[in-house]
Amino acid sequence: MYSGLVVPTIGKYSDARLLAELAHAAEEAGWDGFFLPDTLHFGSYSGTEAGLTCDPWIALAAIAMRTKRIKIGLLVTAVPRRRPWKMARETVTLDHLSQGRLILGVGIGAVYDRGFDAFGEETDVKKRSKMLDEGLAILQGLWSGKPFSYSGQYYRVQEITFVPPPLQAPRIPIWVAGIWPRTGPMARAARFDGVYPVTLTASGIPTQLTPTDISQIKHWMNERRTQSSHFDIVANGPIFDAVHNIQARATLRAYAEAGATWCLQGIQVEQEIDAAQVLIQRGLPSLQ
Repeated sequence: MYSGLVVPTIGKYSDARLLAELAHAAEEAGWDGFFLPDTLHFGSYSGTEAGLTCDPWIALAAIAMRTKRIKIGLLVTAVPRRRPWKMARETVTLDHLSQGRLILGVGIGAVYDRGFDAFGEETDVKKRSKMLDEGLAILQGLWSGKPFSYSGQYYRVQEITFVPPPLQAPRIPIWVAGIWPRTGPMARAARFDGVYPVTLTASGIPTQLTPTDISQIKHWMNERRTQSSHFDIVANGPIFDAVHNIQARATLRAYAEAGATWCLQGIQVEQEIDAAQVLIQRGLPSLQ
């Protein structure tokens, strides 16, 4: 099971140079992945309070130049608020810049994200789901390096060829975010390279997956996937705590045994930068 970090791009973490240095430290300490959220605007949900935010795509370019081995990516890109052809060019450029280390997490975007409603973007989640599917079809077509055209409900592309194609083959890995056990996003994930699932409490609050959830997701995917290629199941877990905490290590082992291929440790924006650096540089726990 690989270990990665999800680091905010807001508040004290809104400096792209700082994020690049944290990614370099993570690589030196043995982490396998360094991911950013696709935040366009951060403030209160009412929209009355602005917050410092940097562009995650440009930050990823800085990270790609400061690292050599670690996987990098976005968790998750809100595809329906982006032009798919612009995203195709950005992702291929990042793939080449990082020498084939990019992972693209995708989703419909958070319901409360002001990066949609403040700019007149689509807020209906069902329409966003269809836009996500069309956007993914266009990404794959433009990544092919061959003549491509598309006619959908939301997007149209006259025949055009985008070169170069990505370094990674058959494509840049795509992880699809979704709520387990909702079948729509899970079926979408089964067509691609990984799933980044969350589950909800009875009151609708996102919560961490259990090993049982992971095992059920693995079984669900095995029954429905038609490709024999590698498929990632991505969980969030207490990696920092597991360095010194037996129970946290047991939790990570249970995730791995249930079928998780990646476990991610989030850094909260309230975390002081110096403290976060210490935790990152401390490295990974032994799960043996």
